[in-house]
Amino acid sequence: MVDSPAALAPPSRVRFGASAQRVLVTGGTGFIGQILVRALVADGHAVTVWTRDPRAAASRFGGAVRCVKTLDEIAAGEACDVVVNLAGARILGWRWSARRRQQLMQSRVGLTDTLVAWIASRTHKPWLLLSGSAIGYYGVQPQGDASALAEDAPPQDIFMSQLCQAWERSAHAAAAHGVQVACMRFGLVLGQQGSLPMLLLPVRLGVAGRLGSGRQWLSWVHVHDLLRALAHVWGLAAASDRTTPAQAFNFTAPGALSQENFTRVAADVLHRPFWLTTPGAPVKLLLGEQADLLLEGQRVAPARLLQSGFVFEFPDARAALTDLCASR
Repeated sequence: MVDSPAALAPPSRVRFGASAQRVLVTGGTGFIGQILVRALVADGHAVTVWTRDPRAAASRFGGAVRCVKTLDEIAAGEACDVVVNLAGARILGWRWSARRRQQLMQSRVGLTDTLVAWIASRTHKPWLLLSGSAIGYYGVQPQGDASALAEDAPPQDIFMSQLCQAWERSAHAAAAHGVQVACMRFGLVLGQQGSLPMLLLPVRLGVAGRLGSGRQWLSWVHVHDLLRALAHVWGLAAASDRTTPAQAFNFTAPGALSQENFTRVAADVLHRPFWLTTPGAPVKLLLGEQADLLLEGQRVAPARLLQSGFVFEFPDARAALTDLCASR
């Protein structure tokens, strides 16, 4: 099913830089990618999407976007100004077997390695690489610990952190070719697609409640603020002297909540009850280490965004969920 443009469009126009740019997007047919591509086109940029199915992607974007199956289709002398790297296989789902871990690494690290090698081969190299990452970089935070994790918080020796560390290292390699690099550590992205519809399903069915202890932190961001934050980091890079070392930015709203409190807010917004407790043990049995994504959490602060003057339109969960539920 092809999603309608109205369902994928951002709430209002976002400006990406002061002039039209030639932008390459990976992961452009995913939840975030689709909305970003439409926002870039609306802002006057020429967008190329690197995708496994160019025909379907071209149809999805109404012919407004160039879609390529391989990077070789982009001529060696053709200019590319900005690369936004969002590609990656879905994390939550199959158990993290050795084979699945390899697939997840390849879909992020392997693809980014290929992308950086392509950048290195270009006559006209992009000036900016905005590369995806996730707050899984920080591992898990002990429940009851209310410390806010800024971008300088250390990673951990667990798979989801190792995956993000390797992904970011791969992106950082582009800096050796004169490209500015910023890694975007996404929290839970709230939008009409992605994880939110599944999170809200038990709320809508009237069976919402605590998952495990309910004390695990849930750091989230409204998808429109994610687009605005991406544009903000783009602007910071454009205004710099082009020698800034690679940086990471936490793409999370200031209003992180515990899972219990987040779900209570969702139940209140949707006028549904909050009463059911789901034990953590069956979730761990079903998902193994992957259960940490649901039963553990991190209180992640958007320190660099706030310090650089970014202002969230949706800083708290009630505002974000009211907006998203009202727009359905």
